[in-house]
Amino acid sequence: MEFFYRCSQCGARFEIGPDRYLCPSCSAGQEEGRPLRGILEVDWTGEPAAGGAMPDLFTLLPVPREYFAPIPVGHTPLWVPRRLRDAVGLPWLYLKDDGANPTFSFKDRASWLVAAAATMWGVSGVTVASTGNAASSMAGVGAAAGLAVTVFAPAAAPRAKLVQCRQYGAEVVTVEGGYREAYRRSLEHTARVGGINRNTAYNPLTIEGKKSVSFELVAALPAPDWVFVPTGDGVILSGVYKGFRDLHRLGIIPRIPTIVAVQAEGSSAIARALERHRVDASPAGVPLFDDYAAHTIADSISVDVPAAGYYAVEQLTRYDGRAVVVTDDAILRAQHELAATAGLFAEPAAAAAWAGLRAIRSEIPGDATVAVLLTGSGLKDVDAAARLFAST
Repeated sequence: MEFFYRCSQCGARFEIGPDRYLCPSCSAGQEEGRPLRGILEVDWTGEPAAGGAMPDLFTLLPVPREYFAPIPVGHTPLWVPRRLRDAVGLPWLYLKDDGANPTFSFKDRASWLVAAAATMWGVSGVTVASTGNAASSMAGVGAAAGLAVTVFAPAAAPRAKLVQCRQYGAEVVTVEGGYREAYRRSLEHTARVGGINRNTAYNPLTIEGKKSVSFELVAALPAPDWVFVPTGDGVILSGVYKGFRDLHRLGIIPRIPTIVAVQAEGSSAIARALERHRVDASPAGVPLFDDYAAHTIADSISVDVPAAGYYAVEQLTRYDGRAVVVTDDAILRAQHELAATAGLFAEPAAAAAWAGLRAIRSEIPGDATVAVLLTGSGLKDVDAAARLFAST
């Protein structure tokens, strides 16, 4: 197998390396306050020696197995929530609990691959901007890999996530002005001191690392019909699509599942852009993505400008995906229902996926195999969970 980067826009091919992030031609037209142009994705030539069977994930990753840190990322539980199945009338409903990852977040999947690449390239430092989960993830996986991790996080990030980062030994720089400012500062830091920047979508390995969840779903189910994905910057969504696309390319699955991007009402840039793209309802001259300040209780999907916005909309359009917008109140109620009915305590951003299913349940066939991706533990942000009971 030979691995390389390919530009998702122009198709140009690039060697994979520590200094390659975006396509230089396509990113040259980057607009201020808009999603990234020239996102790269991992491609390959050759075929894994699987004989038509489910391939070993490591044969389809650009970093050999021996470079991965000894930390048990992935292979997270697939819950069979009988009471929830009865409540919504979906007998083939499953919950994918990625809060069971080592740092209690789906983001470990990306961090694990980034850390492995850093080890392979002999790079000792990694920088990341994050509202919390990617930061604590990179810090934890980086600790297991022996990497120096520098985190730039908004000052308003949940305290538990910042405490995690410091416990793992990361240098934490809190930033006023939100994620956008943290992102800018992280790029400046990488340019000044070197190392790898782990920012989602900007680093192609973040999308590639997240595809592992699709492999696990197909290995267990084996072919889900619907997958609900909590969505902020669009990178988890993109990784889920990348995994299913790889498996479809290999003939392991007959088609790409219907993927539903679930967004919070106060951070719904991708859902709004998808509607504009499909309906062309916006006036002439209005951009696909507008510039606004996100605000939602679900901090992990609270994004002003979704880094993988254009890329995510293209994937949703090509494969007939959906986008659903839910309120903060619906998210908190979904969080409580998951905990009180299934025994699974998910953070608000993760519970958004369940709120999304609840919102469009009438559109899902009763015999469909449905997977709800729960991306983080509720213990990541206990203050948010407590708001539902503030008046009781």
